[in-house]
Amino acid sequence: MGKKTVGVKRRLGKFLKQNRRAPIWVTIKTKREVVYSPKRRHWRSRKLKV
Repeated sequence: MGKKTVGVKRRLGKFLKQNRRAPIWVTIKTKREVVYSPKRRHWRSRKLKV
């Protein structure tokens, strides 16, 4: 990617925030049913449609 427009940067920032693990309190509250976040991804294995 060369120059990033403001819209692309905003979307990249949104995806960056989504790419975190599920909080510990969620795991505790659901009695370990929810262990990982479904929106987790690896930057090399899955490309974004930005």
